[in-house]
Amino acid sequence: MWIRSAAPLLLLVATLASCERPAMSTAERDRVAADVKRTLVDACDLSKGDVVNRLMSLYPDSGPVVSASVGRVTTTRSALEQSIRGFWERVGQNMRNPTWEWEDMEVTVLGPDAAAVTATYRIPHHTPAGAPHVVGGAWTAVFERRHGKWLIVQEHLSDAPPTPGA
Repeated sequence: MWIRSAAPLLLLVATLASCERPAMSTAERDRVAADVKRTLVDACDLSKGDVVNRLMSLYPDSGPVVSASVGRVTTTRSALEQSIRGFWERVGQNMRNPTWEWEDMEVTVLGPDAAAVTATYRIPHHTPAGAPHVVGGAWTAVFERRHGKWLIVQEHLSDAPPTPGA
């Protein structure tokens, strides 16, 4: 099932990665990769409050945004916001002392205004009862720079499998 749901995004990333890219110096590619990474890391910093709006800052204000997660695909900002808000209300706001930890993060610069990121992350925290708990997974996102801002136009998130005994 995962392969079928992720296939369109993986095909898009593979196609973009194999396309001829605009000539960019190594320094330019490094700068784009650092900007995209900083955008993602800053938006996911749980210590800065207003988590839903910080996460929504990663997406365009208008036009399509395709997001696949938990077996569903959304194509509008409002549907994506509803999904993020629902997760935060059900799970996120019940986390005690959560921290967002990035594990592996690969940034593929596709051009001066486009990049793809695939990363794994984990959010260790405590439950309201005080028990340690971790949520996390993998996230692949295609970013486009619009008006000087890096925005996700397509993404796929997959939850990490539960750990034994969890």
